[in-house]
Amino acid sequence: MQGIDVGRLIDEARFGNVHLKIIIACAILLIVDGYDVFIYGVVLPQLMESWNLTAPQAGSLASWALFGMMSGALVFGPLGDRIGRKKCITVCFTLFSTATFLNGFASTPTMFGVLRFAAGLGCGGLMPNAVALTNEYAPKRMRSTLVALMFSGYAIGGMVAAGLGIWLLPLFGWQAMFFAAAVPLLMLPLILRSIPESVGFLIRNGEQEKARSILQRLAPHTGGRQPLVYEEATGERAAVSELFRHNRTLGTLSMWLCFFCCLLMVYALGSWLPQLMRSAGYSLGSSLSFLLALNFGGMFGAIAGGRLADRFGLPRVVMAYFGLGALCIALLGLNSPMPVLYLLIFIAGAGTTGTQILLYASVAEFYSLSVRSTGLGWASGMGRVGAIVGPMLGGVLLAAQLPMALNFIAFAVPGIVSVLATALYMVSRSRQHALQGNPFPA
Repeated sequence: MQGIDVGRLIDEARFGNVHLKIIIACAILLIVDGYDVFIYGVVLPQLMESWNLTAPQAGSLASWALFGMMSGALVFGPLGDRIGRKKCITVCFTLFSTATFLNGFASTPTMFGVLRFAAGLGCGGLMPNAVALTNEYAPKRMRSTLVALMFSGYAIGGMVAAGLGIWLLPLFGWQAMFFAAAVPLLMLPLILRSIPESVGFLIRNGEQEKARSILQRLAPHTGGRQPLVYEEATGERAAVSELFRHNRTLGTLSMWLCFFCCLLMVYALGSWLPQLMRSAGYSLGSSLSFLLALNFGGMFGAIAGGRLADRFGLPRVVMAYFGLGALCIALLGLNSPMPVLYLLIFIAGAGTTGTQILLYASVAEFYSLSVRSTGLGWASGMGRVGAIVGPMLGGVLLAAQLPMALNFIAFAVPGIVSVLATALYMVSRSRQHALQGNPFPA
């Protein structure tokens, strides 16, 4: 084939400044995204006191943002394949940062919920596009590591939310947590300067010179005026039906189930862990420190998981993480010494938030570039159904006044289901490999 093979050039490129800028910029975006996601769990105890909310009402209120995230993933994921990932990232980041800031002025649960829905639209749309963009530019030999490293910003955002909550809540109240979201908007122009548009999108739309300029920064030895050829960016439409073609049906459905179960656990724990621990007799500060440990475990688990995945393969690592996370969540209901409790929460974070990050990397690997954002958006959207169920489930369990151990066992069951779903995903990958050679994007 004549022309410059863009896929091979990206795969074999040395890690350089372009990669570093993309990782840092997208990680910052995900830090803000993670902050917005976990902020509700941080302010929940004060909200329940301020507005006299029952546990089921608080769980329903949490779902406003999650409905928004589901809608945002389903809308902005496929849209990124059509209009460009950078444009979608810009719109989504501006939307959720602005809506989160305005949440600080909410005076009623309804107003609060509507603004949380708007913020959720932006959060849900940002993730698939940021993951797809990072995955596209990452060299093949370290792709899982770089995607996981970038996405660990999501867990760092949860840590920032918990850390700020320990300081701000006693002094300024829950509103201050939302006002702080205005700060990242000032950084947006600088962040966007570090993010290139998808080179596959540019080539697919005939913008060869723009794509060539980006590739010359990525691999300076790229020269000549030969046409740029990117097989992965052609041949498929950005349509949902493409997710079920080319022997992808089993893999698509199993990944949707994994996302559903994983996000159910992430949001159940993220929304209710502080309140559950307060109910068990811990102070507000201690309860928020547990949330901090949960997200620190998610960050560490994602980075370590990415390294392990580049060596052993994503499905094996995902399966092991799900099993270990489910076990530790179930053990949280026991009366453990404080150091053991923190360790269990740390590992539970790796097995939930950390695994969520690895799932995004798995989906990005599973689909070709022309439908990658679509695949990520729909997997994330199906996962958001679990995210909606998670806080509601927590509210129902607390209202039922079950023993603490049973609450955590209920949160752990989806992890076992995910182990089985990951096994089905591995079967789908094997079938594709047998029928089509190497079906995955290089």
